[in-house]
Amino acid sequence: MDAKDVAQFLRSNPQFFDQNPQLLESIYVPHPHGGRAIPLTERQIVSLREKVKLLEAKLGEFVRFGEDNDAIGEKVHRLSLALLGAGDFASAANALYFHLHEDFAVPHVAVRVWGKPLPEGALEGAAVEPELQDKIAGMGAPQCGPAAGNPFLPWFREAEAHVRSMALVPLGQTRTIGLLALGSEDPQRFFAEMGTLYLRRIGELAAGALAART
Repeated sequence: MDAKDVAQFLRSNPQFFDQNPQLLESIYVPHPHGGRAIPLTERQIVSLREKVKLLEAKLGEFVRFGEDNDAIGEKVHRLSLALLGAGDFASAANALYFHLHEDFAVPHVAVRVWGKPLPEGALEGAAVEPELQDKIAGMGAPQCGPAAGNPFLPWFREAEAHVRSMALVPLGQTRTIGLLALGSEDPQRFFAEMGTLYLRRIGELAAGALAART
């Protein structure tokens, strides 16, 4: 009989230790962290304690994620109120810039809107090449990643040389009317695999507010 046979026997006979309780106290196994041998029952207790620690750590992680999401949700709510309270395009754009800078700690923000009559001299109305408009229309969702080689990097003007990662958020749902570009000097701030749910929501809010006030 080898180890597999013993294991199979115990699985097939779960009542074995009920019928032979003295074995639980007489069988000794190595401690999982080295050192002395311990009774089988104590080894089971050690295993259960380790499982509890893992579960507590996972629960703590979930709590932290929940707290982080609550904080982001509150920031999005404040942005929503500010955009709703904006009386014109300039006020809506300024509210967007302010909350992205102050609440979300995004150092570099650029917005372009086309197909709408914007106030004269508004930077947001600067010409966007048709091929870039087509590229934005084909995104379908926010995109994040390194800034190097990104065709929208020049939108940050004098800050272009300092931006290391970017998030591109198309504006518009049924029809693309612009792009919100976020830039960071931290290469890891915006990365390809990050979640974009809140970026999408911010883009929807920005698109609605800016389009309604042109």
